[in-house]
Amino acid sequence: MPRILIVEDEAIIRSALKRLLERNDYDVTEAASVEACHDMELLDYNLIISDLRLQGEPGTALIARANPVPVVIMTSYASMRSAIESLKQGAVDYVAKPFDHAELLETVSRILHQQSIRQSPAPDITDEGGGRQIMVGNCDAMQQVYTRIRKTAPADVSVLIQGESGTGKELVARAIHQQSKRAKAALICVNCAAIPETLIESELFGHEKGAFTGASAARTGLVEAAHGGTLFLDEIGELPLDAQARLLRVLQEGEIRKIGSVETRHVDVRLIAATHRDLRALSKSGEFRLDLYYRLNVMQIALPPLRERDDDILKIADILLDKTCQRHNRQGLRLSRAARQDLRDYPWPGNVRELENALERGVILAEGHLIHPDDLGLAPFSPRTTAISPPHPPSDTPEEDGKGPNAESDLSLEDYFQHFVLEHQDQMSETELAQKLGISRKSLWERRQRLGIPRKKSLRRSE
Repeated sequence: MPRILIVEDEAIIRSALKRLLERNDYDVTEAASVEACHDMELLDYNLIISDLRLQGEPGTALIARANPVPVVIMTSYASMRSAIESLKQGAVDYVAKPFDHAELLETVSRILHQQSIRQSPAPDITDEGGGRQIMVGNCDAMQQVYTRIRKTAPADVSVLIQGESGTGKELVARAIHQQSKRAKAALICVNCAAIPETLIESELFGHEKGAFTGASAARTGLVEAAHGGTLFLDEIGELPLDAQARLLRVLQEGEIRKIGSVETRHVDVRLIAATHRDLRALSKSGEFRLDLYYRLNVMQIALPPLRERDDDILKIADILLDKTCQRHNRQGLRLSRAARQDLRDYPWPGNVRELENALERGVILAEGHLIHPDDLGLAPFSPRTTAISPPHPPSDTPEEDGKGPNAESDLSLEDYFQHFVLEHQDQMSETELAQKLGISRKSLWERRQRLGIPRKKSLRRSE
């Protein structure tokens, strides 16, 4: 049962809030002031809800003391300034008094859920060479990936990993296998896009001697080689339809038949598939079997692209840079401030694989001890905040005066942001707004505060 500490100097409000939370299965402790919390072990609580204005120290004094326990600030002074100030000091959210019971409970539930996700450790992985590595990333999206890996690995069901090329789908497959009951058996990795269509069935299911021209000896297929272990099929969207039908039988019946053989063999494999394509859309066009899609999609893990992991980019870059420096015997190289800014702003269509290549170029080309933007060799790009072409602002000035259709060049990024958010926030969630603007939800929130554009209350509840 989650433990919640309420810090409120008005006894009536404190008691009412305690009764509300206890009715919803929370273990609640009360305190009348920050000073009364000095003898408490704040780390024993899952959440702290504190009034801002208290006798003695303000509620925000608890934020640093309780870290990493999340703190929600209550205030009867429902001004944007006091709310923003508490958030700047590290509060996870604020609640205006008198508070709406449903909204308060939704806020508490959401924060506790996010906190449980953040406590999921990044999985340890042993690579093909026997070396150990840890998946890097602390953003909310990656924390959800870690949680899904932890819960999915022991279940011994099929898993579909979706994500753009270069996001680390094979790492996720290895983590699932190594945390599963099959960890001591083989993990067989197959890139379906790298095998010619004429050979894919033979590679996967094997063949008998003389089954076709060139089959000079019998061959065991990769599915059979994974017996007792895990089969990872990368880019499964490239698998031909005939091979899809054979794979479906493996999943349904646990049987394979070699090409040229009349005998079936029992196999016990766990299948993990990965793709950057939309398999449901492919099934509608007849390129992928819908029944196979349903068999694969028992559990799904979605990997976020690097451009949506703002807080992780530089952390990943530092780890990759250290490995690259060791490989090229150039220890001591660092990224310049400008290079770090370019890495953070770049849209990374190739994701982590492209980042690794850029850093390798930088290590090879750098003069001295700093890697500069030119050394990275990144293609020219538009800032992610301008991912959408801004609408033409109205103008009565004739085009020949140079202020016609091209007048949007005079529209600043701040003006465009404000215009776009105000125009679309009634129809879009915060996630959709951030995606359309090409920024993270955190950046969207920060710009809202800077420009004084409050979130719509109805949307905030629904998210």
